Amino acid sequence: MAVRVLILEDNPVARAFLARVVRESFSDVTGVAEAGDLESARRWLGLAGTPPPGASAEPFKLILVDLELPDGTGLELLTDLAQHPATKIVTTLYSDDEHLFPALQCGADGYLLKEDRFEVLVEELQKIVRGQPPLSPAIARRLLGHFRQGDGATGPVPLRDAPAPGDFQPTLGPRTQPAPLAPDPDFGRLTTRESEVLTYLSKGFTIKEIAGLMGIKWFTVNDHIKAIYRKLNVSSRAEAAVLASKQGLV
Repeated sequence: MAVRVLILEDNPVARAFLARVVRESFSDVTGVAEAGDLESARRWLGLAGTPPPGASAEPFKLILVDLELPDGTGLELLTDLAQHPATKIVTTLYSDDEHLFPALQCGADGYLLKEDRFEVLVEELQKIVRGQPPLSPAIARRLLGHFRQGDGATGPVPLRDAPAPGDFQPTLGPRTQPAPLAPDPDFGRLTTRESEVLTYLSKGFTIKEIAGLMGIKWFTVNDHIKAIYRKLNVSSRAEAAVLASKQGLV
């Protein structure tokens, strides 16, 4: 089965890493296109603007989508691709419900954490050809926990039946718009640790680099970043840095 892939990821190092994962996962990859923002991804997909050099009429069968981008969010692209036959997999650092379930509701066919080991990501992507949804272990546990709670009315979107192997289209839920999240009542009230993380973020440090500088685990940094985004009511590090600078937080 020939596989043409589009990777939407604003971090060039992460893009290169995901491209390696893709090529290791499938023996017959015919091409890997890379986009660093929503506009570029839409151009590759023929949704807007002039197609980039190297664009092909061959359709993409797999699209990896980061959630936070310099010109919007991955949810916007997932919504654009509601009727697109490609398999859409979210690749992100966020494992919380506030990111997971809106992504599934917007049509994501899988959800992988970039912090997982290379081998784990390869194994999960290879599930596609068996008609199984790629889910990082932590995400699978989170979904299972919600189903066990029996919260069918307000919980996660139920899994649909998987397609036959070879269809390359496992689907996790109905393609509906997520409800907007209410702003956090603690808007702008950052703790000392959160302010420190925001300072490093505004200087361009990665999550792993911040963890090393602060002597804490990467997932603790991730939790601080989520709190910062919630309190400042932003959706990207660029927005957070600009707002923090304007308000004298850093």
